[in-house]
Amino acid sequence: MTGPPPQPGAEGASPQDPRPARAVPVSAGEEQGWGVAMHLGGVFLSWLVPLVLWLVFRQRSAMLDDHGKEALNFQITLFIAYVIGTLTTILLIGFVILALAWLLSVIFSIMAALAAYQRRPYRYPLTIRFIS
Repeated sequence: MTGPPPQPGAEGASPQDPRPARAVPVSAGEEQGWGVAMHLGGVFLSWLVPLVLWLVFRQRSAMLDDHGKEALNFQITLFIAYVIGTLTTILLIGFVILALAWLLSVIFSIMAALAAYQRRPYRYPLTIRFIS
């Protein structure tokens, strides 16, 4: 006697489902919140926050994919500036580079967060586009 095939998630069901998992879309409010977090999180934890959030949400929202790539590119560019600033502190110019990079990080991240909150695109100036 054979019964119906096992349902996904039921005992005995095959763990290899040939159908790809669908990403659950993000609501407009969640887009705003996560978009703001992508930009402002970079001020505190550099490229780590935009990278993690972009990887989590890039397939769930075109807006978050765009903002995530933009925030990640900016934070990677800033990371390079921080490394150069740190290496050149012995020449004293490094302190200027570090202060300027931090100031630009705060100002541009706030502008980008406001754009994300308003659900409109934003492009950071002075940014190397590593991820397009």
